[in-house]
Amino acid sequence: MLKHKAVAIFFTTILAILAIASLFVAIEIGYAVIVIFVWFIVVLYGSTFIFSNYHVHAYCSNPLETEKKIAITFDDGPSPNTTLILEVLEKYQVKAAFFCIGQQVEKHPEIVRKLISENHIIANHSYEHSSFFDFLRRDSVIEELRKTDALIEKYLGKKPQFFRPPYGVTNPSIRRALEVTKHKVIGWNIRSLDGIIKNEKFIYKRIIKRVKPGAIILMHDTTFETVQVLEQLLLFLEKNKYEVVPIDQLLNLKAYEN
Repeated sequence: MLKHKAVAIFFTTILAILAIASLFVAIEIGYAVIVIFVWFIVVLYGSTFIFSNYHVHAYCSNPLETEKKIAITFDDGPSPNTTLILEVLEKYQVKAAFFCIGQQVEKHPEIVRKLISENHIIANHSYEHSSFFDFLRRDSVIEELRKTDALIEKYLGKKPQFFRPPYGVTNPSIRRALEVTKHKVIGWNIRSLDGIIKNEKFIYKRIIKRVKPGAIILMHDTTFETVQVLEQLLLFLEKNKYEVVPIDQLLNLKAYEN
């Protein structure tokens, strides 16, 4: 990604200038330490926040959308709780996108079939969703993505094109893997924090104050609190004339390989 390379060139150049200058004048080592520290902070920020597009290009919203249209996405399923989410979505006739973990697909094939039968989008969220996913080498990332693709394709009959990195973290290994797998990275611009915080009122207020045309909401279909918040959210959207559309429609992208 251009940003990562540009930043590396920029800070390497500064360090080189300091090294050359030190041959002629006394320069404290502290200046180099400061440059390296700032470089580290920039890389950390770019790697941690998916919307920065630092390592890979991520679709985090549709900023060109002028109508009151948004998309809702769920991570980390399928799980038994997913069926409760589906009941709420069916009640309000809403289609969502589910970024599934491969291991969970293996555990709950019946829920995957239900997602398919109800025409929700199924996407890739890695195979294990390991805490160490960010430290995997390129080939291991490719293996995780392809393994999950195969599991989804087994039930869907089509290979998913959308991928959301665990925790939204990206790095050079993930970028190189995506150059091979050709997945499109889907981020978000409204994070509910329902995977961390269990206070339904807090989650609900956090979402609704950020709602705007073209938004992509990140939720998780693994917690009961999300079920309660989802119904409140859909009532709010309905009252305020928002339409929840499938994410491929919002972004004008194909969710599956032809």
